[in-house]
Amino acid sequence: MENSGGIQASLAGRYATALFELARDEGQLEAVGSSLATLRSSLRESEDLTELTTSPLIGREDALKGITAAAAAMRLDPITSNFLGVLAQNRRLSKLPLIIRAFNMLAANHRGETTAEVTSAHPLTDDQVSALRTNLKDRIGCDVTVDLNVDPTILGGLVVKIGSQMIDGSIRTKLNNLAQSMKG
Repeated sequence: MENSGGIQASLAGRYATALFELARDEGQLEAVGSSLATLRSSLRESEDLTELTTSPLIGREDALKGITAAAAAMRLDPITSNFLGVLAQNRRLSKLPLIIRAFNMLAANHRGETTAEVTSAHPLTDDQVSALRTNLKDRIGCDVTVDLNVDPTILGGLVVKIGSQMIDGSIRTKLNNLAQSMKG
């Protein structure tokens, strides 16, 4: 795992590594990955869940009760549910997005893939994602897992990050570059 040293340098990375190793040892990588994908989309869609995970006003016990109920409602696997309980007890629920991201990187490395963070102005269709994967695979030479984000402020185009490499094809950047070149 080429990124394991960098990932373990952060608090979220250490939690993600612990979760990854447990899931791998238990043969539950796919189940945990699926649960984390469900959790990630729920965090994006639910203001209440986001509030539960980020508010410093919610105590440990209330956070534990809330996240346990949310995990049951989302039907998360037992490893992920227990992990969320540990995060709640340690007051680390606010690190969930970073933990999920690091876990996905570890899982992709384990499968011999690389992860590309792709930001678009609008949600991409399945066909567009498939074409993007194929294009990136041809360019990089290995399978690519695409981590999609939507950011309307880029106006259009894509921003693709793979490791330390970034390909910025956003309209916002092109307009900024044009404005700079016109200033002379």
